[in-house]
Amino acid sequence: MVQLTVLTGEEIEAIHQATLRILSQVGLVLTHPQARDLLAGAGATIRGDRVLLPPDLVERALALCPPQVTIRGRGGTTAALGDGTLHWHNLGGARDVYDARSGQRRPATVQDVQNAARLLDALPSATTVVPFFTPQDVPGPLMSLAMYRHSLPHTTKPLHSPGAQTAAEVHALFQMASVVGPPTEMLTVGISPISPLLFPDDVAAAMIEVARLGVPLGPLPCPIAGATAPLSLAGSLAQQNAEVLAAVTLAQLVRPGLPILYCGRLAMMEPRSGLSVWGGVELGLLSAATVQVGHRYGLPVNVYGLSTNAHVLHLQNGYERALNAAIPALAGADELSGIGEMEAGVTGSYAQMVCDDEIAASVRRLRRGCTVDEDALAVDVIAAVMDGPRHFVGEQHTVRYMRAGEILLTHLAERRAWDEWERAGRDGFAERATAEAERLLATHQVPPLTEEQERELDAIMDAAMQKVVTLQA
Repeated sequence: MVQLTVLTGEEIEAIHQATLRILSQVGLVLTHPQARDLLAGAGATIRGDRVLLPPDLVERALALCPPQVTIRGRGGTTAALGDGTLHWHNLGGARDVYDARSGQRRPATVQDVQNAARLLDALPSATTVVPFFTPQDVPGPLMSLAMYRHSLPHTTKPLHSPGAQTAAEVHALFQMASVVGPPTEMLTVGISPISPLLFPDDVAAAMIEVARLGVPLGPLPCPIAGATAPLSLAGSLAQQNAEVLAAVTLAQLVRPGLPILYCGRLAMMEPRSGLSVWGGVELGLLSAATVQVGHRYGLPVNVYGLSTNAHVLHLQNGYERALNAAIPALAGADELSGIGEMEAGVTGSYAQMVCDDEIAASVRRLRRGCTVDEDALAVDVIAAVMDGPRHFVGEQHTVRYMRAGEILLTHLAERRAWDEWERAGRDGFAERATAEAERLLATHQVPPLTEEQERELDAIMDAAMQKVVTLQA
């Protein structure tokens, strides 16, 4: 595999040591009583609303983490994160849908959640799935649960949960996953502290509940360098790492040996607007560095991949997402996110999902690199061709390497001569992706859940709705 490093071993160790200083000297803001008691009982210091974690406590927690996280889809396929394979999933939580035909966007609905899951089920590069859209036709407190409930029937691939914010959400997600299989095998839960280093009571309670249930946890800090983290790349990496390791420490105290997926969502602030930059090359650098830091602890790492601030399917969109996926992929990422993402995660697009399926295939080919052995060097083949036809088209060596994927056969990228392209109507990458998305949505069928499973999911959602109504009353 081709390997890229953006940090030296000494630099990774410096970030680790800075992280330990942040956790032991600065601490995290944490007021949840059970979490404070757990940490204090293990040697942490309580100082007002801060909890300071000693280095040996953090190191002991890291030593308990297994090296892989495995998630299984209801169709039986599994994704083993940490075995050296590169996995891809989509953006999670887009608010709006970009329509590539009209060039307009609209609020996402439950139907879009279902359609997105079904389209991702059809795309070969999407090896795992996250509920794509936050449906605007669902009450806010039920959005995350609705995302999972309406994705589950429409894909058989391994399905991560949407981000959870409360213990009640975690428990409901656990119940829904149990409808299709053992939740500890079928579910991972991402939970986000608030940068910098703030663990609200709901977040701490949700992390404790995930660990109590034995479900793999993905600590998911989302710092913005220059706004909620230092602008320096090294400083923002150290803070992000501290936020992840604090969550790891808490989770391992609840359930030693809990599988952990090291997640990083570190972006830069655009200084002219204050917005989060998902398209700049710094995002690729930060994602690659995050991979290296997470691998220092032997953990599988999930980071940004296909990402852009662009609003439409044009040149900026393509170069930003391809560049920012290739850099962390070459650094050894275990899972990359972003299939279908636009506008820094605010918007998603069906056509973009299809575009990204091809970009992901190209990045996977890039990461595979070049095989150099006696057969690949082809000295005998060159000699035979020089004595014969003087071309390699009909050689068995050519056929064998073609079938082995030595050259990636694309479906959307333009590789025809001008005249042929002109006769076809001058269609482009985006137009072909739009047509393919429409075709797949019209034809791809996913094995349905049973009627009993659908009723169970509805009952879980009804119970959650009753809790919301009771709380609002």
